[in-house]
Amino acid sequence: MRDYIRTADETLKGTYEEPMSLAAYVEAAFESPSIASHASKYLLEAIESMGTRTVIEEGEEKERYNFFDDPANDGEHAVFGNTDVLNAFVDDLRTIAADRGKAEKIVWFDGPTATGKSELKRCLINGLREYSKTDEGRRYTVEWNVANATDTRGLSYGGEFESDDEDWYESPVQAHPLSVFPSDVRKGLLRDLNRNNSGHIPISVDEELDPFCREAYFYLEEQYRRAGKMNLFSAISDPKHLRVKNYVVDVGRGIGVLHSEDDGSPKERLVGSWMPGMLRELNSRGRKNPQAFSFDGVLSQGNGLLTIVEDATQHADLLQKLLNVPDEGRVKLDKGIGMDIDTQLVIISNPDLDAELDKFADRNGRDPLKALKRRLNKHEFRYLTNLSLEAELIRRELTNETSVWTEAPEVLAEIVAEAVTLDVRKGPGEVYHRELAPHAIEAAALYSVVTRLDPEDVPHDPDLELNLVDKALLLDRGYLQVGDQRREVSGFEFVGDSEGTHGIPVTFTRDVIADLLHDRVERHHPDLDVASVVMPTDVLDAMLDELPDAPVFSRAEAAEYEGRIEMVEAYIFEQQESDVLDALLAEKGVERETVEEYVEHVYAWASEGQIETEHGLVDPDPLLMKLFETEHLGRFSEDNYDGNDPDDDVEEFRHEKVITALNRYAWENRNEGFEVSDVDLTEIPVIRTVLETHDWDDVRRLFEDLDPRQWDDPPANTETEVVKKRTIEEMKKRGYSAASAELTSRAVMEQVSTQWD
Repeated sequence: MRDYIRTADETLKGTYEEPMSLAAYVEAAFESPSIASHASKYLLEAIESMGTRTVIEEGEEKERYNFFDDPANDGEHAVFGNTDVLNAFVDDLRTIAADRGKAEKIVWFDGPTATGKSELKRCLINGLREYSKTDEGRRYTVEWNVANATDTRGLSYGGEFESDDEDWYESPVQAHPLSVFPSDVRKGLLRDLNRNNSGHIPISVDEELDPFCREAYFYLEEQYRRAGKMNLFSAISDPKHLRVKNYVVDVGRGIGVLHSEDDGSPKERLVGSWMPGMLRELNSRGRKNPQAFSFDGVLSQGNGLLTIVEDATQHADLLQKLLNVPDEGRVKLDKGIGMDIDTQLVIISNPDLDAELDKFADRNGRDPLKALKRRLNKHEFRYLTNLSLEAELIRRELTNETSVWTEAPEVLAEIVAEAVTLDVRKGPGEVYHRELAPHAIEAAALYSVVTRLDPEDVPHDPDLELNLVDKALLLDRGYLQVGDQRREVSGFEFVGDSEGTHGIPVTFTRDVIADLLHDRVERHHPDLDVASVVMPTDVLDAMLDELPDAPVFSRAEAAEYEGRIEMVEAYIFEQQESDVLDALLAEKGVERETVEEYVEHVYAWASEGQIETEHGLVDPDPLLMKLFETEHLGRFSEDNYDGNDPDDDVEEFRHEKVITALNRYAWENRNEGFEVSDVDLTEIPVIRTVLETHDWDDVRRLFEDLDPRQWDDPPANTETEVVKKRTIEEMKKRGYSAASAELTSRAVMEQVSTQWD
């Protein structure tokens, strides 16, 4: 227990500082200007402080800000995908912070349900909170003590003082410390501060003190003026009256969030409300004393940093009230009492806000909402069209995993296909294991993505018949692997403007899989718990069954999505078939030394050189190359050779597929000691095909007595029994359980048996 308490002490130790004088704060600002940043600049600095990483989205490499991966919270509220949208948001912040335009804009995030908008809100809150705990991200405000200026009660929310500590009252709206200075002095201070600031965006603090702080300021000013003090500002800002303190940014302190269920008048929701009882308590003599104001509205809470209106359609009446807030930076508490604010306004909505804003659009230029629409800067969130991102999202919806996947596309493809084992509670004290078999989450994710793609915008290639699955893979990885050819996304033409605007949301997929986890499938095996395994076909069948009754889809949408499932089923079967083949032929393969020998001979043949052996230099062996090309590669036959001499097609193959690849990966960097063994042969597509690809002809040739029709229950002491046992064991080494390996190999062999003979 002491260790936990000690750790908590250390955590908080670096978070808070002792209050400082105004003079000490100014000195600190000159040393570290970021602590004085205005709202949009601070938000931008927080986002940029965590750096970027390279991702592939829509098939293209993009730079993504790590901030949106929620690293401070181990990725729990990471925003998936939508990198272009988030980058555009950061660009807006950069423009607003530098005062180069868009200052009057209200940033608007729009999009269908379950696209990550709420996660963006949580991510912003988490990231800003953690950034404010760092040295460069410190956020400061002021607090006042007027009790020691006179014997009167001074500034308070009511009640008598009992100790000096209770005499300090913090600005209820996080007033910026520099706002204490008179306007002309502040301008000169900022000019000098920005001269020292190496950043490209100058610090801007135009706000005056909030009404609560002004009450303290004017009170102290009057007391010392009457007392004949010559240096009034020094007396007012004396550390016994004014001090600067840091605070941790959170909801209510620098971040204001207006939820859909919040109610009250527009004024209450925006800035707060008067407390009549406090007016009487403070003996305000008929005036609206700002000390009796609650300051609990969303703009008051978000002053100094960020204001978020969640589910903005529920607060459409407020949007017009917010029209002048961004550009004027001021709101009214009441007649004659106003408050300067500095906050970045963000509203979040589903597409129904569009309909609300367009309800007067047919009035031929006399649309009463036109001014509001002009001020809204829209960023549209969309459903994910990256297979790996969708798989990651589904997986985290079903498990407690939160870490963000940052692996390379090839590694991600393996993770996407992985099995997932979950503990499911059936009843009181009853827990059992369920396995989502390999490719089950991949199947769900791929089907979801395919429903979001435009069927009229499939990549075109005269030599290939591509479908939406191919497009999904292209968008996810940036290339298509077609045999031994790698086709980059730049080689295809498609628009994709409507991608991700509709389709199956992750919440639907999550609920379908969750139901499957609680309903054991009617399957039986004498030794294995096959009923606990959820197969890819189980997931796809369940999604298909639920489509017509799901209220989120229209009949037309359900029918459209139903028609796309066959291509997904075919692709997933290909992956299962590949797994079974690889396990069946795990001991087959071509020895790496054999491949290296072939490449070395082709290399010498193309350069008219020789090969160094233990017996001296020898010419490349035409028979060795011919045998490799006909037997291992299976690309050519005897007809392609005159004896052992290759025809034009073979020569072209050697130059285009082997030598060009060597040039790409090694030749340009070769030296006198260059050897083929220095090259990673798996980087040569045609060679990777030899090393990794198997087919049923290989199976027939190696296992002449294998009978796929007997796979479910092979007779004892047969080759089928031996091969099956070895295959299941090999599949277990590759991530399958015994039960899922049994079911997957059965499904594959059932299909193979129909064409085996």
